[in-house]
Amino acid sequence: MAETLKDAKYTDLLPYASSPDKTAQFVKEVCHIMLQFIEHSFDLGTKVVEFLQPEELAKRIEFGLKDEADDLQQILTYCRDTLHYSVKTGHPYFFNQLFAGIDIISLMGDCLASAANTSMYTYEVGPVFVLMENSVLKQMMNFIGYTSGDGILAPGGSLSNIYALSAARFKMFPESKKQGIRHLPPLVCLTSQEGHYSLKKGAALLGLGTDGIISVETDELGRMIPSDLRAKIEDAKSRGLCPFIVNATSGTTVRGAFDPLNAIADICHEFNLWLHIDAAWGGACLLSKKHKHLMTGCERADSVTWNPHKLMGVPLQCSAFITKHSELLKECNSTHATYLFQKDKQQYDVSYDTGDKAIQCGRHNDILKLWLTWKAQGNNGYEQRVDKAFDNARYLTEQVVKREGFELVSQPQYVNVCFWYYPSSIRHLAEGTEKTEKLHKVSH
Repeated sequence: MAETLKDAKYTDLLPYASSPDKTAQFVKEVCHIMLQFIEHSFDLGTKVVEFLQPEELAKRIEFGLKDEADDLQQILTYCRDTLHYSVKTGHPYFFNQLFAGIDIISLMGDCLASAANTSMYTYEVGPVFVLMENSVLKQMMNFIGYTSGDGILAPGGSLSNIYALSAARFKMFPESKKQGIRHLPPLVCLTSQEGHYSLKKGAALLGLGTDGIISVETDELGRMIPSDLRAKIEDAKSRGLCPFIVNATSGTTVRGAFDPLNAIADICHEFNLWLHIDAAWGGACLLSKKHKHLMTGCERADSVTWNPHKLMGVPLQCSAFITKHSELLKECNSTHATYLFQKDKQQYDVSYDTGDKAIQCGRHNDILKLWLTWKAQGNNGYEQRVDKAFDNARYLTEQVVKREGFELVSQPQYVNVCFWYYPSSIRHLAEGTEKTEKLHKVSH
């Protein structure tokens, strides 16, 4: 069928030409390529990736752009080759980052969102999706334990954490929005030594500097030690620094550790500090009655980051920043761009407009894929998904413990199972530098 598209160009498709048949043919061909990729992703007989070095890959796909337009058959070839050499993150053997899998309903939601091609800044331009986002964020607030609040979907957990830094600074020093940081004391954020690096990126971006991040020690399971948090706060204040936020982590990147939220919240209350929880990875445990205890006390936090594109299986990117302070996002981020946010719109309540509380202007529709998936699975389906992940982690832990050559790094709290594998060639070596160096060579 693609042969008939050989001489056809983009100008033969809608909206450039009144050619619904040819447009339908092209779309069906692309969908066929996508379905083949999905089927191969679930096939244990296929590779996770057809890996090539950058120089070789550049020879297989013509990445350069040129003056003349390619025909649609060549465009289909580009589509096919792009997926052929891409990592199959839905493959059962993909164990890389903290995302994986292909949820078909989410995928279709993402396609439909691109078809709608609207931004999220006003109800006027995205009425369905604005209400959809409000509804889902309220649901997430309920799971956290907030009775009121506000939130926004952001392009990734890093930006959600940056929202927290910005909101916390504004809450303590509202004049900073207009005057900047010139007249502020040296602000510092405290987070565990196993916390996410986005805090340092955020500190640099907001003018605090990476020295504005103070690391708090963790225990043998990777959890923040409250007594060290207190000591670090007191030490910072004694040196003329100004702590303004504590970032607790629920589900650290490597070990999946959950910081003790109630103890941390007590300290934050005592010192009048904003408490943010980076639950980008661990937030999904709130969906499980059996495992939500890991985040006991989360309702005491000022804000939470939660990434549905991780354990909830929604395609990248989909992250939520949620705060218990109802008007703070708008107060912190609004600039009252009257050409876009007119208060005198008569056709609807402008409080539904989201653009003035967001850092971005144009904001991608990340809500449809999440909403459709949640509708399809329901709270019960998501609870089963989370519980199954814990069951799998428990089984893997049991296998690691009883198999020769494997060593558990620490007892898992979440679904991260960290272990060392010692090849037979180094198992006989005594514990020490030589064994460690050889092990690191194997693992890297």
